[in-house]
Amino acid sequence: MNERPCRAFAAHGTLLTNQTPSHASNLRSIVIFHLIFALPSILVITRFLPWLPLPLAMKTVIAVLMLVASQFHLWSRMSSGSVFSPEFPRPVVILFNWASGTILFLALLQLLLDLMMLASLLLPGEVWAIPTGVRYAMAAAAALAAAIGVRNAVRVPALKDVEIAVHGLPANFDGYTILQLTDLHISRLFPAAWTRAVVERANALDVDLIAVTGDVIDGTLAMRRSDVEPLRDLRARDGVYMSPGNHEYFLGYREWMQHFAGMGMHVLANEHVILERQEDRLVLAGVTDASAPATGMPPPDLAAALSDAPAGVPIVLLDHQPGPARKAAARGVALQLSGHTHGGMIPGLDKLVAMGNGGFVSGQYLMDRMTLYVNNGTGIWPGFAMRLARASELTRITLRRKALP
Repeated sequence: MNERPCRAFAAHGTLLTNQTPSHASNLRSIVIFHLIFALPSILVITRFLPWLPLPLAMKTVIAVLMLVASQFHLWSRMSSGSVFSPEFPRPVVILFNWASGTILFLALLQLLLDLMMLASLLLPGEVWAIPTGVRYAMAAAAALAAAIGVRNAVRVPALKDVEIAVHGLPANFDGYTILQLTDLHISRLFPAAWTRAVVERANALDVDLIAVTGDVIDGTLAMRRSDVEPLRDLRARDGVYMSPGNHEYFLGYREWMQHFAGMGMHVLANEHVILERQEDRLVLAGVTDASAPATGMPPPDLAAALSDAPAGVPIVLLDHQPGPARKAAARGVALQLSGHTHGGMIPGLDKLVAMGNGGFVSGQYLMDRMTLYVNNGTGIWPGFAMRLARASELTRITLRRKALP
């Protein structure tokens, strides 16, 4: 999820942490939040539905259903107290995502049709007439695109192999493999069975290290305890390391970090470890998330994370959000692994996501001697589970030696 929406959503996460400035301002932000999600359905109801040759009673039922579908986040809030954790059966969560996706795509198609109609008014001749069949085709296309998008979002991701050259990488780390898991969003949408399948695929790769770069869960520990349990079985030669994401802070940060540590994960919150291969070394560091201060937790502190790190040793940084990557490059980090953006989810939306994340959305970015890799995500937020041309990833990163100039 990009940074700007996250700032808006942070106000809703504070319902669980009592960090809102006032009841009135929080209520106002909640109302605005849900009205924004109602806009596509209002557009469809007012600009698309009236033109269909259907009985008024049927149009009324369709309109009501669309408004209900548009308020998925309101029903999520009512089910768990948070928009981040819809506590409905998985098929219901999938249905809501498909319905809201269909409404969104249909609204976009209607806007396009309206622009075409406006153009026809400016051209000589008669105003274009839109056959009813075209409108039904628009609805079918929107429903199909949403179905494909949800299907892509909920699958267990396929392996993606990436090679990254690291300046000054010691010889014994040439070929070192890191499996990056990020944005799993374990929830009712991604339950224990899905998590277990991801773990089985991860372990079959037999990598040197597993890096989990935040947003592991959507829900409190009481809600998700059994769903995250398969993560206990993750195995890599040098262990499993993680940095927290914004969603961990909204849903019980301290409890979750203690639980993950108890499951065998090494939590890197503004700290580092040194990996060794014979006489060669590599620094692995991790920072907290930018949303941490909103919940009273320590902000990301790269200086603290790298305190007492050996000089001249390449640094791999785990930072959930890619936005601060230029600062990391200036501090001499060789490789930053991030997530958070979900790859932009659908074409067009990636441009908005980039605006809130320093221009970084998906894949590799080079800054001086540093490489930033932004992972599309292993899972996705169940509040908008949609992927078109932005595939989820089970990402095996192989480090390659690049000599210093």
